[in-house]
Amino acid sequence: MRLLVCVKRVPAPGARINITADEQAVDSAHLGFTTSPHEECALEEAVQIAEAHEGQVTVLTLGPAEAEEQLRYAASVGGNHFVLLPITEVDWDAQRTAAALTQAISDLEEAEGPFDLVLFGNESADAGGFQVGVRVAHALGRPIVNGIKGIDVAEGTVTARREIDGGFEVYEIPTPAVLGIKEGINLPRYPTMKGRLASKKAVIEATEPTAEPGGQKRRRLHRPEEAASTTVILGEGPEAAPAVVDLLEELGVLS
Repeated sequence: MRLLVCVKRVPAPGARINITADEQAVDSAHLGFTTSPHEECALEEAVQIAEAHEGQVTVLTLGPAEAEEQLRYAASVGGNHFVLLPITEVDWDAQRTAAALTQAISDLEEAEGPFDLVLFGNESADAGGFQVGVRVAHALGRPIVNGIKGIDVAEGTVTARREIDGGFEVYEIPTPAVLGIKEGINLPRYPTMKGRLASKKAVIEATEPTAEPGGQKRRRLHRPEEAASTTVILGEGPEAAPAVVDLLEELGVLS
């Protein structure tokens, strides 16, 4: 079985994000970077499927040269083939990104045959646009379901589960297909020492993307002002009871 996972290099979750003076980019001077969490789960799911069905996992990313780090991480946890579409800009708009990924996937399929499954993260951790996977699936003429929290593979079909209030929606989709994976579908494995050593020798194919800019244009990035909060200690022990009662009455809990 042939699987492809598209990943993205993003600032590490929990980091303080600062914006450059021109409000056009994230100031990365003191940031660490990682694979977008939904896509980390997509990679783990692809590796598990490949292990169960004697498959191969190709990992594709569009980003700066430093995104090689994310491809080597993918190698350390079970990826087999790696393709980098290097760009010098901080980021591309969703239309241009999707066009570049579509072309790269088409070129890979022309050389080696179609991928049974192409996996994206449900959305990237930085832009959160929910667009790229859908655009690629549409351009390839393949069905897509987002928000996936479970996958079962059979001959010629894949059954995908999407969590809803009180249960799951279940989709049976013919392959080749595209799925948007949601964090929580699995627990990504940690790289082993053997995997880390192997990742240093992984061959990364770099292919210059040629997609033209899309119709979307970033106007500015804005980081909301941090809301300051204060903690008021109402008292200690039994002496605090009157203040607690007053507060509950103020909140309307007591009448």
